Amino acid sequence: MALHSPALCFSGVSSSNPRCSWSTGRFSVSSAFRPCTAKSSGLFLQPSVSFPRCRPQAKALPIDSGSPEASLVVCFGEMLIDFVPTTNGLALAEAPSFKKAPGGAPANVAVGIARLGGSSAFIGKVGEDEFGYMLADILKENNVNNEGMRFDPGARTALAFVTLRKDGEREFMFYRNPSADMLLQEAELDFDLIRKAKIFHYGSISLITEPCKSAHYAAAKAAKDAGVLLSYDPNLRLPLWPSAESAREGILSIWETADIIKISEEEISFLTNGEDPYDDSVVRKLYHPNLKLLLVTEGPDGCRYYTKEFSGRVEGLKVDPVDTTGAGDAFVAGILSRLAADGSLLQEEDRLIDALKFANACGALTVTERGAIPALPTTEAVLNALLKTVA
Repeated sequence: MALHSPALCFSGVSSSNPRCSWSTGRFSVSSAFRPCTAKSSGLFLQPSVSFPRCRPQAKALPIDSGSPEASLVVCFGEMLIDFVPTTNGLALAEAPSFKKAPGGAPANVAVGIARLGGSSAFIGKVGEDEFGYMLADILKENNVNNEGMRFDPGARTALAFVTLRKDGEREFMFYRNPSADMLLQEAELDFDLIRKAKIFHYGSISLITEPCKSAHYAAAKAAKDAGVLLSYDPNLRLPLWPSAESAREGILSIWETADIIKISEEEISFLTNGEDPYDDSVVRKLYHPNLKLLLVTEGPDGCRYYTKEFSGRVEGLKVDPVDTTGAGDAFVAGILSRLAADGSLLQEEDRLIDALKFANACGALTVTERGAIPALPTTEAVLNALLKTVA
């Protein structure tokens, strides 16, 4: 089974290939990769399969989305392949097969904004391999400017296996040892693209290792110096950090530079060492003096919003979930697309509430299909869903 096959599907293991296994601490999984290596840390894995150099390094081309540059949202960070089980309610080790889907939180947001009719760009690094080429093509197909994308000839595009267990908890297993996204360098950044943005959006995964960490700092500083709004979704993925304490420290290290922060209830508990995420006084501890908007997502229950002048709650849209991967990213895409078009939403509560209803609907529709990017909705789909709630 060749990893570079565009029709790749994992279903059990191949009897023709030598097997190896690795442990994630909670379960063991057999691999059909040939041969493979695993670090003792458990979740940081890399199958040692060579990709043929079947074509020269792709040149990412800018996309003309028809939207004014004044509303451009530049998303920085990781883009990868999610492998999602074709059967719900099973642990990763029990899943009989997986469907590949493009993902990575910042890339999801970029595609989500473009699919809603906004202007977006992605800056990040993938492997000079078939998955990397595929991801670059997906951005172009979705009208995302990908001129800031880079290809690494020595590292592979990251992979992640994601499932929703019967107890409702998501389970992740990542292949990063290192993956190409971790190797983006400051010298490879497109600073002109960053300075053109109205909003610069990022997560915390790009802070875990060098050289990407330094590239992240440099990109965010360039954006800030140019008067660009900084949007931050920590997107906590504990298995990728050396320890819980390093994750908490890393996430908070850039907290006070952000203008807009989106955070989940789980992340509030984590960052406050177990305090109640439903207590407004706890949430207010995370509100730094220069913050313009703090958003707390609550899954199907909607979200809470906090500014210096007002705060409140917006109910979510009820749907039957199939796969929750990408729901938070769709929410972020929804609200950033609105803010990029009209920054005055931050001062007008009624209009902010309307924008958050739209963002909640974006998240809700995304969980009705498998995968993140494939499930991101259009504006028409979101408005239709909202109309049904008031009909």
